[in-house]
Amino acid sequence: MGTRPAQARAQARQMAARLDAEGVRNVALTWVDNAGIARVKTIPAHRLAHAAELGVGMSPVFDVFTSDDAITESEHLGGPDGDLRLFPDLDRLTTLAAQPGWAWAPVDRYDQLGRPHPACQRQFARRMADRAAAAGLGLRMGFETEWVVSRAPAGRAPAAAEGDEPLDYPCAGPAYGMTRVVELSDYLRDVTEALTVQGVEVLQLHPEYAPGQFEVTCAAADPVRAADDLLLVRETVRAVSARHALRASFAPSVVAGQVGNGCHLHLSLYRDGASLHRTPDTAWGLAPDAVAFLGGVLAALPALLAIGCPSPASYLRLQPSHWAGVYQCWGVENREAALRLITGAPDDPDGGHAEIKTFDAAANAYLAVGTVIAAGLHGIESGMQLPAPTAGDPGTLGVRERARRGIVRLPVTLTEATDQLAKSAPLAEALGEVLYGGVLAVRRAEAARFAASDAAEITAATRWRY
Repeated sequence: MGTRPAQARAQARQMAARLDAEGVRNVALTWVDNAGIARVKTIPAHRLAHAAELGVGMSPVFDVFTSDDAITESEHLGGPDGDLRLFPDLDRLTTLAAQPGWAWAPVDRYDQLGRPHPACQRQFARRMADRAAAAGLGLRMGFETEWVVSRAPAGRAPAAAEGDEPLDYPCAGPAYGMTRVVELSDYLRDVTEALTVQGVEVLQLHPEYAPGQFEVTCAAADPVRAADDLLLVRETVRAVSARHALRASFAPSVVAGQVGNGCHLHLSLYRDGASLHRTPDTAWGLAPDAVAFLGGVLAALPALLAIGCPSPASYLRLQPSHWAGVYQCWGVENREAALRLITGAPDDPDGGHAEIKTFDAAANAYLAVGTVIAAGLHGIESGMQLPAPTAGDPGTLGVRERARRGIVRLPVTLTEATDQLAKSAPLAEALGEVLYGGVLAVRRAEAARFAASDAAEITAATRWRY
């Protein structure tokens, strides 16, 4: 059985003593499966040193779980055999402000001999970040988190069977309206306070378009930390909601026919500490490597949809003229383009970055950041370029005009996106055979599960899964 170095054991003992002094009695150890569901093993806090040394056991079969807890299989994953070890990342150990007596840490997964599990999504994200660093590129990433809040049913937890019941919104104010902030000021204050105490820097928190919908944006970080932060943000919002007798849904489609929840990914590129979005005398201020990187991301978007939009519910959200970015194009400050270039304030040396608007919170964030990096690096290696930027809403253009401009619709179903991923040699190479096969198997299973379902049925079945 693999073990961690003595330094990790000593660090864990110190942290366990600190947790005991803080009144922490349990630690949640989380990973995210290929369906985008956060899974967990919990340990008593006094067992932290043991977990850091020997890991915590779990089955590899979770890599082929679907969002409804069914189990599919791939060539390398599935069935009752095998075991893995979960090792907490002690550098991310966090006392949870909205769950008294609890702490949290993300895990990396290894086999029993101490070898990295080839389907560990968090280690995949780290490998891609390291690959970028080896090419001399630094990356900062961050997610926008959108959710819809409603009143929880009295005395019981929400269930999928409630999907057809109208949501009981605790606020009635207009989209982006101050009224919603006034109506839920205590709740939103507690969300901000909990995140701040946990070391997550909140940049913005505001009402969004749909009824009961809010969005929080947090500071950018290195790719792995950005994915960790997203998981911590979501579960913190969920915990604060429960303490206010509310419940939060991060699902791509919360009410069929309404605007859904996105989870836009922002990214910025650096070389030798200097932003590649602030290069003088270049088109759009982008250095050549930034152009090629973003060109690679844009070219890979049809396949990346199977990563960033992994549920049949995702494609209910991806509608034209809804600021969801459903056309394969990019634009300068264009919120209808799938890839938006954000110029930022002219006097801000770090202000420029890019935003992928298609992604939603059903995605595994580690897969999202890792595959985006892989696509961008492939763009640099291939010398890709960006086409002319798109201004305005592509959805208002006629079919012939879009064709003339080379603007195509991104996949409209999970099956179409999965077919694109299945043809992507760069992403297959980056993910590796085991992880790539597991992702494809879960996507095929999700699509088959909902093949005969209408929009209302898909929404009802997935509303409380994310």
